[in-house]
Amino acid sequence: MSVFFYGCVTLDGYLADKNHGLDWLHQTSNAEDTGYDAFYQKMDVTIMGKRTYDEIARLEDASSVYPTTENYVFTHSASLSQRGFVPVSGDVVEFVKGLGEKRIWIVGGNTVLAPLLDADLVDCLIVQVAPVLLGEGIPLFTQKEGQMRFHLDEVRQYGQFAELVFSR
Repeated sequence: MSVFFYGCVTLDGYLADKNHGLDWLHQTSNAEDTGYDAFYQKMDVTIMGKRTYDEIARLEDASSVYPTTENYVFTHSASLSQRGFVPVSGDVVEFVKGLGEKRIWIVGGNTVLAPLLDADLVDCLIVQVAPVLLGEGIPLFTQKEGQMRFHLDEVRQYGQFAELVFSR
């Protein structure tokens, strides 16, 4: 199994604004300006939290956003409104360990990412940084582990985004 985080943050480290909104991201650029397509084609599974799913579900054709991966949403809900997304609950670490030899993308959400970091299961962080300061919001990192070391493998520029690729 290989676990990846791929996502964008503001210069001050936020995934979303204080209301969980992503307007700052959509106003900066779009996925066509990044290496998103090449990354996604390598993934077998996506895992996200309910708030990330809710943002996706607001899109016009949300069921086509992740068409070639198994898509799991950690939620207390028994069902979801969009085709192609499976609700799951329980311990994200045990769930990920049970997926076997898959390439797993953690899509946004520090509530899903933090336990995986704490369990030392994240192999690669691909963090795009947008030239935006929010001042407050939902931070990317909230793990309990005080210090973790990653190796900087690559730095790329996509339009207004700086992409940093880190591995364990």
